[in-house]
This record gives sequence, structure tokens and C-alpha cells, in this order.
Amino acid sequence: MKRILVTGGAGFLGSHLCEKLLADNNEVLCVDNFYTGRRANVKHLAVNPMFEIMRHDVCFPLYVEVDEIYNLACPASPIHYQFDPVQTTKTSVHGAINMLGLAKRVKAKILQASTSEVYGDPVIHPQTEGYWGNVNPIGIRSCYDEGKRCAETLFFDYLRQHNLRIKVARIFNTYGPNMHPNDGRVVSNFIMQALRGEDITVYGNGNQTRSFCYVDDLIDGLISLMNSRDEFTGPVNLGNPHEFSIMELAKKVIELTGSKSAIVNKPLPEDDPVQRQPDITLVKRELSWEPKVALNEGLVKTIEYFKELISV
Repeated sequence: MKRILVTGGAGFLGSHLCEKLLADNNEVLCVDNFYTGRRANVKHLAVNPMFEIMRHDVCFPLYVEVDEIYNLACPASPIHYQFDPVQTTKTSVHGAINMLGLAKRVKAKILQASTSEVYGDPVIHPQTEGYWGNVNPIGIRSCYDEGKRCAETLFFDYLRQHNLRIKVARIFNTYGPNMHPNDGRVVSNFIMQALRGEDITVYGNGNQTRSFCYVDDLIDGLISLMNSRDEFTGPVNLGNPHEFSIMELAKKVIELTGSKSAIVNKPLPEDDPVQRQPDITLVKRELSWEPKVALNEGLVKTIEYFKELISV
């Protein structure tokens, strides 16, 4: 049995991770400041004596005894991370410093949930881990993009300077139950609009592409990375390599919900990437990991979750 800290543990990914780690007979400490995380996501875990939840902001030091740390704390959708961009950068940078300091003190292994946003608006396609990115350092998305890039820098400096056991995962678009209904991400946006019979908002012409990974696959990837040999630090792409246009996604959601919603186009937001698709050659070779859940299957499960959510 391991004592495992999950920061951002009441969020979308964190709640699924806590659940899986408990199922694997670990002791789990879920830390969240509830800025975007929700207690409802982990309420069902509270009856487990091996689960503990703590309200805490990772911008401040934390003193606990753990064997492993998954650092997931940071708002991950534009509508949330742009609301308070200074705090977003502080969460990524100060949060990384505090969690790395904790890992150093207790000699824990630590995983950073980084993001495909470190690639910015990529000029190579698909994106490999060796690509340094095309990021605007002063744009409206920079608080998140550059915050995560700086966090990666800190992780590798702690590896070189303190020989810390680190793992860095670059997470691509992920969806599934426990997504925040108002997080502004494309999957939750489309499903909520379709279920309510509202117009589905497509920014730009809808030809921009994304690759959508179902949450269960992503969580398996994170745990596999954490449990991999110490020499394999990453960064490693975790995502689904099958690419879909935003317009294709909108039509799929309308079909699967049986909605009468119309599709309307609005101007593309600043610095919104035109293409985003992971090259997962490295993770397939090192961890024998690749996504298993097809988009249609995952969307059906996600739609059911949102149906229950809005019926309450």
C-alpha cells in the first residue's frame, strides 16, 4: 500500500485518478482549493477509510508524509484559467515549487500533469515530445501555456540538481464524466448546448482539429507512467492520436443526443490552435499504452453523465 497525494483531486481528472488509486488499494490524500474542483466529484469516495480530502491551495507549502505525488492542481479550461490569469501562473509555478519541495523532503516520486498547450499553435503535425513549441508568451492563453512550460523546467531542474524522481505527462484533450458543465471546453459545451436545445457554438469555420481521449484511458496512462522505471522521466504525450474536426464533433454530439440544435459559427478566439494531435510513439514503446475507447463510445458515456447532472 502506498500513501499517494493527488493535488487538484476533486477536479475532473483528479477525481477519476483518486477513484482508480483507491481501487488499487492505496491510501489517497485528495487536496483541492475547490476553485474548479467540486466536492460532488469525490463525495462517493468519502466512505472509504483510505480516502482523505483536504482544502488547500498548492500556492502555499504543504507538510504531509506521502510516497507519491500527482500534481494536477491548475484550472485547465480557458474560461477558468483566463478569469484570474495571475493566479493561474502562480498555481503552475508556485504549486510546482511547493510540491517539488515536498517530494524532495519526503523522498517521494512526483508526477507533473503538463499539457499539450506547451506546444502552442504547432507548426509540426502531429506533435512529438522533441518539439519545442510555438507559444505566444504574452497572449491571453499565456498564463496557462507558459505556466505549464515553467513547471516542466522546474521539474527537470529538480531532477538534475537534487536527483528527484520525476515524471512529466503532456496531456491532450480529455473528456468524460465529472467534467465541469460550465468549463467552456468543446466537449462539455457541445453536449450541454445539445441537451438544452440551444444553438451549438463552433468557433471559426470548424475545420480546426482536436484529438479526444476518454478519461479512463488517460488515467491508465498516468498511473502507468508513475509506475514506470525511474529512468523514464518523460515528458511523454498522453492522448488519442485519432484526429477529428470541431465540426465533426458538433455533428456527432447532435446525432448522439438526438438534439434539434443548429450549428452557429463565431469568431475564433485569440491564439486558438488550428491543429492538435499527439504522436504517441514514445508512450507506446515505453509503457505499451494507447487509448482503447473510441470517440462514439466515450461520448455516449459522457452524454449520460450530463443528462443525469441537469436532471437533478
